[in-house]
Amino acid sequence: MLFDYSTDAVREGSAEILVPKASLLTTEGNKLTTAPVFYNPAMKFNRDVAVNVLRTYSNTLGEQFSVCEPMTGCGVRGIRFALEVDGVREVFLNDLNPKAYELCLFNVRKNGVNDRATVKNMEANIFLDEYSMPKKRFNVIDVDPFGSPVPYLDSAVRALRSRGLLAVTATDVASLCGVYPEACLRKYGGKTLRTEYCHEIAVRLLIGYIAKTAAKYDLGIQVLFSHSTDHYIRVYVTTTRGAELANRCIKKLGYILHCFNCFHREISYGVLPHLDMRCKECGGQMDVAGPLWLDEFVNKKFCLKMLAELDEMKSVDKARLTRLLNLILEEADGPQTYYVVSRVCDKLNLRTPKKMSVIDTLHGMGYFASRTHFNANGIRTDAPASVIKETVAKLFDR
Repeated sequence: MLFDYSTDAVREGSAEILVPKASLLTTEGNKLTTAPVFYNPAMKFNRDVAVNVLRTYSNTLGEQFSVCEPMTGCGVRGIRFALEVDGVREVFLNDLNPKAYELCLFNVRKNGVNDRATVKNMEANIFLDEYSMPKKRFNVIDVDPFGSPVPYLDSAVRALRSRGLLAVTATDVASLCGVYPEACLRKYGGKTLRTEYCHEIAVRLLIGYIAKTAAKYDLGIQVLFSHSTDHYIRVYVTTTRGAELANRCIKKLGYILHCFNCFHREISYGVLPHLDMRCKECGGQMDVAGPLWLDEFVNKKFCLKMLAELDEMKSVDKARLTRLLNLILEEADGPQTYYVVSRVCDKLNLRTPKKMSVIDTLHGMGYFASRTHFNANGIRTDAPASVIKETVAKLFDR
């Protein structure tokens, strides 16, 4: 036995790795059985998307680059980057767990990338701080912790080159979606709401936090891609040095005001705005989420390039990736927030019409309307709540 725990060989993408047997025994949600080294098979799609993003970024960059994964576990993500992304010159893999360090070293050698891989056994922030000096920084940093990424983002931003790519996962979705609002305020510095579009709020809160963190170091961000999938949210941004760019990003923060009585919602830009909390539709009291990111959560041109890049990719879930990218492209030009028709119909005590019937009707009235990847029953539209309610009522009468 190579290790003092049982292992299994797993094929993921182009990598063949050893993982603890216990890590393959998942329970419901994102809870895993206790394993000596972390490996989550349910996050394979997350890693598929990451490879797709990195390949697209590589084509845009046009030169070789370095990638850092400060919490690597068994090393599968970094090894896949080395094997599946041509532009990757070197991967830096790190984990605080000594057993993860040993297993990662083994997997690096097993996959023949040891000439391009540096493996360390350090606390993630200390590891990132070692590479925060000019000319030592990374082109790409992938922060994928269990729980909130907040404790690692300052170090990650400091260790990233200007125009570098920062990828961030958050699995503390319950906090970001309003189940634990105090935890969200404490960690992300923003207020959340338990609305039908809470997963979009979660993504916007995370992007907003990244923007504020980058701005402290005179860095502006550009969002390339974001998605909410299963039990996690994922954000990809590039950072560019410049105080004015940072200022412009801060101006893209603001608040979403929501009326729980009539579904009306409003957008207010500015971190310190004067908010009128009276609903303009029904006169009720509105609630608020923010400060959060109010600009685009995906760059449509980059997303189109990701879709084109899929043709060249192997060993990924192409069908699922294609569905995700097409849905995001469909909603990319839409406004902030979306409606869940069944929630509106429950409020009005109506049968729920077909989602596409509502979308087609709104299109016919001249409104933007699309599906959304955030919710299978969601509709992203610039139609006001009053028009949504009138539309579902008319469709019910037919």
